Amino acid sequence: MPVIDWSNVVKLLQYHPQQPLMFNTGLFLLLFPVVFLIYVLLSNQTRKGAITWLVFFSLFFYYKSSGIYWTLLLANGLFNWWMGGAISKSSSQKMAKLWLIIALIGDLGLLAVFKYFNLFGTLWSDLTGTSFTQLNWVLPVGISFFTFESISYVVDLYRGEIKRTEHNFLDYAFFVTFFPRLVAGPIVRAADVLPQVRQLVPLNRAEASIAFSLISLGLVKKAVISDYISVNFVDRVMDSPMQFSGVENLLAVYGYALQIFCDFSGYSDMAIGIALLFGFRLTDNFLQPYQSTNITEFWRRWHISLSSWLRDYLYIPLGGNRCAPWRQNLNLMITMLLGGLWHGASWNFLLWGGLHGTALVVEKRFKSLFGSTKDGSFKKLFSWFLTFHFVCFCWIFFRIPDFESAINQLTQITTAFHPEIFLQWIQGFPMVAVMMLLAIGIQFLPATTLKKRSESEFAWPLWVNGLALGLVIWLVIQTKTSDIQPFIYFQF
Repeated sequence: MPVIDWSNVVKLLQYHPQQPLMFNTGLFLLLFPVVFLIYVLLSNQTRKGAITWLVFFSLFFYYKSSGIYWTLLLANGLFNWWMGGAISKSSSQKMAKLWLIIALIGDLGLLAVFKYFNLFGTLWSDLTGTSFTQLNWVLPVGISFFTFESISYVVDLYRGEIKRTEHNFLDYAFFVTFFPRLVAGPIVRAADVLPQVRQLVPLNRAEASIAFSLISLGLVKKAVISDYISVNFVDRVMDSPMQFSGVENLLAVYGYALQIFCDFSGYSDMAIGIALLFGFRLTDNFLQPYQSTNITEFWRRWHISLSSWLRDYLYIPLGGNRCAPWRQNLNLMITMLLGGLWHGASWNFLLWGGLHGTALVVEKRFKSLFGSTKDGSFKKLFSWFLTFHFVCFCWIFFRIPDFESAINQLTQITTAFHPEIFLQWIQGFPMVAVMMLLAIGIQFLPATTLKKRSESEFAWPLWVNGLALGLVIWLVIQTKTSDIQPFIYFQF
């Protein structure tokens, strides 16, 4: 009988900064069946035991992704639970509002310290001429996601949209830590999750098939398409745009647009699918965004959980559309600028958000000029063309960390563009071209997601689901790069 080397087991379970636990890693594929089996066994006996087990594994999952910062996640949860209690028990609306303000200061202060301290410190230093030493700490993975979820919890309590008496701390801890969407979304809300925690609903065969399909599709998007495009072409050009022709730079911009979609929507697909296997239904996060014919539609299809959060907790409280046109425009710009800043402490992200905000303002002002689903085919096609290329233009500033390199790439595209190089590119990067075509093809799938189709269409036997997922994992292994590529949105 073989002897287990426990030192290697302990080493495997320890946090390694260069090897975070992700859905597409071998360790996760090894641990997940065990975690799922234990959950199923516990859920058949006791709801509390099953939820406790998932909270425990979720904290371990975050530890393997961010190390000691798992204590920060736990502390953030305790803080907002306590603040929520204070809001619920307040004797007056004025006191409830005071506790809400304290909670918001705490949550936003957490983001300010970890994510924006260096940016604000450098800005203050430049304005005052004083010296500033940047803090070289590692940003906790997914801090923007779980902070926004915490904010939605205390705000919804204040608004009366959820009631504190309907859940306990264990349920709330599950809402904060549930591992599938913990580090890169979708951004979930307590009003959607807590009712599901109170009464665990068994998974039927059709939903299991949908879950397996989502996980398989997500793996293909991320580990096959996105990673291949990134490592073999996009990163090379984006990191040194002046060394490549205008055609190659333009194709790299298209490639990055497809890469970030497959990367982020692939994570969302896997997160939604894994959550569904445990019996929890999360909302969609992407609906073929590159089919959009205007920027408003794009934001209804791209990162839906963030855009709806910004709408409900920022844009509408600012006044939304219920005010003068100039104020509506200002509300849009503030929302998109802060949405850009949410992605990172960088002037590039601020510019990216500002560009999208400007586009939304222009659309509202000249609405009749932009296409919609009701327009004729030519106008719709023209509007789609403009929308897609505007989004791609903005992605340049999102991807490239400094303005000089972004301008260099735009310069190469406009001044060193030689169409004849396109055929040479296809010959030199045939598999990259194939992967980009696959990503484009995904955009033309029906807008309704797998989750919304009829149960009869997805009521496949369990062995078929397992075989399909096994084939996808085999494909991932055959096509994977030398190192596991982290998800793009881990940095946010």
